[in-house]
Parts: sequence; structure tokens; C-alpha cells
Amino acid sequence: MRIIRTENYEELSRRAADLIAAQILVKPDCVLGLATGSTPEGTYKELVDRYEKGILDFSQVSSVNLDEYKGLSGDNDQSYRYFMDTKLFNHINVPKENTFVASGVGDEAECIKEFRSILNRTHVDIQLLGIGEDGHIAFNEPGQVLHNNAHIESLTESTIAANARFFASEEEVPKKAISMGMGDIMRASKIILIATGP
Repeated sequence: MRIIRTENYEELSRRAADLIAAQILVKPDCVLGLATGSTPEGTYKELVDRYEKGILDFSQVSSVNLDEYKGLSGDNDQSYRYFMDTKLFNHINVPKENTFVASGVGDEAECIKEFRSILNRTHVDIQLLGIGEDGHIAFNEPGQVLHNNAHIESLTESTIAANARFFASEEEVPKKAISMGMGDIMRASKIILIATGP
């Protein structure tokens, strides 16, 4: 494990983007594991900037996202599909059909089956992670059990409260999410965990 301390958020974002860009340059058809939330936004801005400058080409890249809220469709402005489209995918030349964000709607068993099917036939070359205030990675909440594979997770009160700032009220925050398991995450060839703040 290598720990890189940065002076500020901008440097953190650049360093994370450097690592992802290097992966794309070495393997143009790589699979990126992507995260949502405030922390990776700067990294995505950096990647968009490099694409616009002609430094990066995403035309052969595929991606898979860590998680999605249960009950939100991809066109909901609080869904993680919407976040990824507006923060990254709509601004680069990645084929939309090569980007996978789990479905948050429909039968839970079917959602998990589809997500596991994607993960079972995909090897993530580099996985970007953030970390929640209570220590959760993706939506794997701290507790007695860490799931190996994709699953439905009931969100803790602290996670719901932390995410309430994105919704009109805390009552509107979904109470469940579909998430990669820790085993899915740890199978990536490389992992970048970014964190900022006190």
C-alpha cells in the first residue's frame, strides 16, 4: 500500500486522475471501476479536461460503478447513473453502452443477478473509491458482516443523514442501495482510495 498526502483537494484530484490516465494510456481498452460522491468530482473534472485537450481517448474504455440507490431510475437527478452521465460520461467519448451502473428499479433479486453477471465477466483494472463518514466503502456499511458479492444494503441512519444534503429532505433519501461487495472491489488489479477533510 502506498499513501500519498496532498496539500489540497485540487492536488488530490490531479494525482488520482494521473493514475487513471496512466492506466488508460497503457491499456486503452481498460475497465475503470468508478465511484460517485463529492470526493471524486474533481478527479472527473481533471479527466474531462485531459480528454478535451486531446491527451486521453476513452473510445475503448469500459466502466462499472460501485453502487446505485434502490428505487431511483437512471433519469432521476439523484441517481448515480445521472451523476456519472453529467459529471463524466456526457463530456468524454466513452461509448455509453460500455458504461454500467446497476439498475435501482425493479425486483431486488433481478437487480442483484444482473449486477453479479456483469461483475463475473468483468475484470476491473483500476478501481476508484471514496469513503463515507462512517467508514463505508461503496454502500458496504460497517457491521458484523462484509459481503463478498453484489447485494442490497440497508443504509444506516448516519449514511442517510449524510446524504440528505442532496435531497429536498431526509425522508426522500432511499433507505436501500445495490452495491458491489468488498470481494468484488478487492478483485480489482489496482485500487485508489481518495479521502479529504479532517
